[in-house]
Amino acid sequence: MGTATREATSCPSEKREEVRVVNQKLTFVVGTGRCGSTALSQIINIHPDVLSINELFASIPDAEVLDEAPLSGSEFWGFLSRPNVVTNSMIKNGAIPPEFLYHRMPKRRFDAETTGIPAISVMVLPHLTDDPDTLFDELAAEVTTWPTRRPADHWTALFATLGARFGNPEAVVERTGLSIGRVPEMHRAFPEARFVHLYRQGPDCAVSMSRHFSFRMIPMLWEMATHCGLETPRQLTPQHAAQLPPDLAPLLSDAYDPALVWDRPIPIDAFGTLWSETIVDGLKKLDGVPAEQRTALSYETLLEEPEKELIRLAEFIGVEPHRDWLDASIAHLDGGRPGAASKLAEDELTSLLESCSPGMRALAVHQ
Repeated sequence: MGTATREATSCPSEKREEVRVVNQKLTFVVGTGRCGSTALSQIINIHPDVLSINELFASIPDAEVLDEAPLSGSEFWGFLSRPNVVTNSMIKNGAIPPEFLYHRMPKRRFDAETTGIPAISVMVLPHLTDDPDTLFDELAAEVTTWPTRRPADHWTALFATLGARFGNPEAVVERTGLSIGRVPEMHRAFPEARFVHLYRQGPDCAVSMSRHFSFRMIPMLWEMATHCGLETPRQLTPQHAAQLPPDLAPLLSDAYDPALVWDRPIPIDAFGTLWSETIVDGLKKLDGVPAEQRTALSYETLLEEPEKELIRLAEFIGVEPHRDWLDASIAHLDGGRPGAASKLAEDELTSLLESCSPGMRALAVHQ
């Protein structure tokens, strides 16, 4: 990779050398999800000097991959290659959001029903290549041979390996939809990385959340946790299904009807509250990143002034805003239109605006 170097550093306690790969042009795009981040990933992927990593930490959400405890190459590869239980279940049950790319491949080795789809294959690898299975095999052969080291060093080595495979670009940009809450872990693991906070006006973002399967699951999971007397949905297990009513219990099983999620009445202000809480918490966490290493990007401003904002984004990432890239990106953004919330009934819009107000106030202060 163009900006990657290899440093041999002595490790006195183990009396051996450890290879560490260092990449200085690493940027994370973070946000609430449903804020235009998928479109931004597609635009970034067009840039010839950028390695675009898509939905990495949604695919591999395990805390260990951003922790300090060393992992062997095989252990690290285990996190990447094991099927993500949640996404695999969604695919098996036909609840497949547009971000899941692997199942669209005309020829594919893995199947959610039989083998399970490796975590890194669902969204990350198909964003980079039309032949994710071959890339998966190449990575498996290399990553499993890597030495024991910090997870951050494994990630940086992985970015360097992918960069070498795709033309040695100058920069790496990772974008995960609902990632703003993990900023502290990312910043701790990659203290030199830059952060772009992509945000969208709360009411429109909340409406988009209400139309997305994964985001509709969030208030339902909280309802299940509350019903079972748990502090967080992360504590839910299949055994808790026995304590739940029949319209919720199947969601903790291996097979369920997606209509249980799509057809459930969820007040629109529940998504406004979800957006507000995510924004307020996320902005506090972003404050822990030095000001010179972070910037904010409004989705609405990106649509209104695409060339200006794309040039600013490219300069922040550390690459040239090539004319061809600008033209292709602007054409890609042309279909984006704000204002979905304005089409709601008056009473729904009023409650939505009220639920979004804490987040909107926090954004106004933070900009």
